[in-house]
Amino acid sequence: MALHPDAKAFMELVGNKPPFSQRTVTESRAALDASVPFTGHATPVHEVVDTAVDGPAGLIPIRVYRPAAGENLPVIAFFHGGGWVLGDIALADTTCRDICVSARAVVVSVEYRLAPEHRFPAAFDDCLAVTKALLDGSAGLGTDPTRVAVAGDSAGGNLAAAVALALKGAPGLRHQGLVYPATRVKKGAVEDYPEADSFRKYAEGYFHSAANSRWFLDHYAPNADPSDIRLAPLAAADLKGVAPATFILAECDPVYDDGSRYAKRLEAAGVPVTVYDFPGQIHPFFYYASVIPQATRARHMLGEAIRASF
Repeated sequence: MALHPDAKAFMELVGNKPPFSQRTVTESRAALDASVPFTGHATPVHEVVDTAVDGPAGLIPIRVYRPAAGENLPVIAFFHGGGWVLGDIALADTTCRDICVSARAVVVSVEYRLAPEHRFPAAFDDCLAVTKALLDGSAGLGTDPTRVAVAGDSAGGNLAAAVALALKGAPGLRHQGLVYPATRVKKGAVEDYPEADSFRKYAEGYFHSAANSRWFLDHYAPNADPSDIRLAPLAAADLKGVAPATFILAECDPVYDDGSRYAKRLEAAGVPVTVYDFPGQIHPFFYYASVIPQATRARHMLGEAIRASF
């Protein structure tokens, strides 16, 4: 599949820069921070407040977006991408604003702990703690504990899927929004994954790469167990009873097949699933609305799907 023209424009914008796998963590974080201006217009919402929720290692910073005044609104826990190593709530700001408006729900953007300072399962533990606090009301945000969703992109999609698995059967967890999620552990060479065509086809030259995937995993979970469902949701033996899911997938993405296979596994287990494919798009498109206008459409599609689940 040829790159979408907007994806090609984005690649030209960043094409002369080394990939994350060839930089230090500090350099990679600075590079991602520098991309924030390309994430699009900051859609107005009723209120944005920075606060914190109790977590397993202390307070977890969160940014709370409200679409309107009042109590008992539905709520979405959003986990940003960045390979568990990069990213923050600033990177996800315009994304969370668009989802807040389209879902008509409070969005809680989670500043979970990053690797390599905090390795697996630190990020998972933080995201699980925030979601549990929304489900039992202890977050103190006045949101409806019977209408909760989780969502995230890339590593954040991995975290959302893992949290949804951990909370399987929780009556208040209504939906999971998974944007090109990583759903299994891949540490070897591209040739070691014959069942993952996208991992070979888009291993290089499409912004995200097989080398980046390994670099992220080496920092987050260097001794990863490929059967640990907190890290590899696709390894779960039983997916029955997991919250309904909406997937946003980019065709020219090494982890496209990871998301697609997980969607099919959920469907086979009787879980309601909707998949939105974006032909010609690349892995980070969901964030970069200034360069890739389809990002805004994808954000609203996800928000509307979650709103319907509420």
